Formats: sequence, structure tokens, C-alpha cells
Amino acid sequence: MNAMAALKQYQSVNTQAQAVDASPHRLIQMLMEGGLTRLAQARGAIERGQLAQKGELIGKAIAIIGGLRDGLNFEQGGEIASNLDALYEYMVSRLLEANLKSDAALVDEVAGLLRNVKTGWDGIAQ
Repeated sequence: MNAMAALKQYQSVNTQAQAVDASPHRLIQMLMEGGLTRLAQARGAIERGQLAQKGELIGKAIAIIGGLRDGLNFEQGGEIASNLDALYEYMVSRLLEANLKSDAALVDEVAGLLRNVKTGWDGIAQ
């Protein structure tokens, strides 16, 4: 096993271990962190012209955003949950467009939106 494969395996095990012990608040943070990582990687793939990798990474980011949408509690969250749902839907539509057009600016737009949501989430007391 080469060093990069070993590092990826360690990171995967480390992330899984964190998820097992994490609070629901921390799990959402981890999803957002993963989404931001995939978006940064997708941007890099676009810049390098790696179309297959770009599509895979954008697909993973869309799946993560879907997970965030699925975690919304409309009964407790009310208007905030509804607004987040609409924002997540917008993010997915922009990522689909970014994938079709290989447009790094659209990926950056979604990353900025997700970063803002994460900043707000990070400010919530656990």
C-alpha cells in the first residue's frame, strides 16, 4: 500500500470513529465540512480538466446537501427550516448547472453559501 492510500484509509477510519461518538450537532458540522471539501476538490478537478472526477465530486457534494435537507426538522425549525430547504434546493440546482457547464464560479457560489450556513451552525450552542 502506498503512502497516499494509507493516508486515505486512516482518514476514513478517523472520520468513522468521530461520527460514532459525535453529537447530532457535530454530525451536521461534519456533513458541512465534507461538502466544502468535495466542492473544493470539484473546483480543482474543473481547473485541471478532469471531467469524470469533477462529476463524481459534484455528485458527492449534492448527496451531502441532500443529507442536510433530509435532516431538517420542519416542526421544530419552522421558517428557518423552510428557508434552509429552499437554499439547499438552490445549491443543488447550481451544482447541476456547474457540472453541465464545468463552471468553477458556480461551485464557488455554492461553497460560499454552504460556508455561511456552516458559520451560523457553528455559532449554535450544542
